Amino acid sequence: MVKTTAGIYGMACDMCETHVNDAIRKALDVKKVASSHRKNQTVILSEAPVSEEALKKALEGTGYEVTSFVSEPYEKRGLFSFILH
Repeated sequence: MVKTTAGIYGMACDMCETHVNDAIRKALDVKKVASSHRKNQTVILSEAPVSEEALKKALEGTGYEVTSFVSEPYEKRGLFSFILH
């Protein structure tokens, strides 16, 4: 899994978060997407890496702008995962 955190400019409310999430879900193959207008960011979990250009294209015409982009490996950890390591 890959975790992508993107800064998003232009979100002002909960409906903006929903609009961004819907645009990303429609354009990209993601497992989970969550946006926060308070943090001005969107976090995407996906099986394959998401490119910055693909994200920008997904938001093209929505009025929102990608301001930062960080992608990193993601490993889901359960409540007792510390025991196994």
